[in-house]
Amino acid sequence: MRAACSRRAVLRAAALGCGIAAAPNLAFGRCEVAGSLEPVMVSTRAVDLVLENAVVDLLGLLTLDWKKLFGWQDGRGTALFGRCDYEALSASGVRFFVPAVEAGGGANARRQVSAWLDGWQELVRRDSCFLRPIESARDLVPGRIGVLVGFQNSTHFEEVNDVDEFFRRGQRLSQLTYNARNALGSGCRVSDDLGLTPFGAEVVGRMNELGMAVDVSHCGHRTTLEAIDASREPVLATHTNCRALNPGQPRCKSDEELRAIARRGGVVGMTVVRAFVSARGRASKDDLLDHFDHAIRLVGPGHVALGTDADYQPVTRLAYSLVGLDPVARVFQITDGLLTRGHLPADVGLVLGENALRVLGAVLPNGGRAPQRDPFCELTPRRAPHGVVRATPERVSAQRWERPSPSARNSRRLPKQSEA
Repeated sequence: MRAACSRRAVLRAAALGCGIAAAPNLAFGRCEVAGSLEPVMVSTRAVDLVLENAVVDLLGLLTLDWKKLFGWQDGRGTALFGRCDYEALSASGVRFFVPAVEAGGGANARRQVSAWLDGWQELVRRDSCFLRPIESARDLVPGRIGVLVGFQNSTHFEEVNDVDEFFRRGQRLSQLTYNARNALGSGCRVSDDLGLTPFGAEVVGRMNELGMAVDVSHCGHRTTLEAIDASREPVLATHTNCRALNPGQPRCKSDEELRAIARRGGVVGMTVVRAFVSARGRASKDDLLDHFDHAIRLVGPGHVALGTDADYQPVTRLAYSLVGLDPVARVFQITDGLLTRGHLPADVGLVLGENALRVLGAVLPNGGRAPQRDPFCELTPRRAPHGVVRATPERVSAQRWERPSPSARNSRRLPKQSEA
């Protein structure tokens, strides 16, 4: 499917009632895509690339409104996940989400992780017309929105056999540590990184055997390098940035770490968290693009990906707010920015999704049934993003999103979302 903005409007939702629209601009091969407050201008080349690629966000959340998410998962009340929620996610351009959180440590870790996994299993089972769990390499195909469930800590692995238990329950990615030290290794905010522990090496080996992806985003420098050496499979840093551009930020990866991940076939995802993008108060879209540029020059376009550490809701938290980057249209803007900076379309396609799909396809198990579709589901497009349809040349009036209600705690403990 090609973007043709010179004569047609591009509706970013199959039904205008879902509230996202975009309209054409007749000049210079540019068009408008839906933004939070007003349409955002990008090149038609950027729209084409997003449409042509199965975009992966290696740490992308369906929503940061935990109350809304828990309502979707519990299936209670009227605020269930439905067609408009599906179209809103499709409008972001992202086809595969990895909603990993830090569920907590200590005695409650297993209980919190279990509750998170149960909630996702219930959501994707009940709303299988729109969502599909990613549990094997065979699930990495265009269609419904894919959800790969992971965690930003491994404290729930109290013994090696626990990896088997949580894999059976649907976990497919685990960050070895969060910011502190645990039984597997040291986090990035520990002053004396002691490296990967013997137990950590055992866990990595078991993850490799089962087909669970190893994530080192929050690991300290030594732990990161030793985990890469211990793993027989490519390792991910799903959501990080380049320490060379933000030297005082321990959550960013050094050039040595980035090279080590790439040398073993892994991928690094760039995040939009403003503190990781720049130490300056007004971090911008250009600052974020600088991180993409640096990583691509350092390790090549075949090892860089998206890992926003955020959602795509119209109202975003300050921690994820970059000047000039719209939370709804950010995939299109990042694509446009990379093209403007001279990156080849084929290389940008690698960053959008091909790199992440390659690594996940290599790590995840090959078994399992091919994804089946309920014959009673409404037919949905197979091209990403869903909800992009042709329209008449007349400009379309865009109904704006209502602001989501503030997140509120319910009976479950709210997961942490990084430290932003």
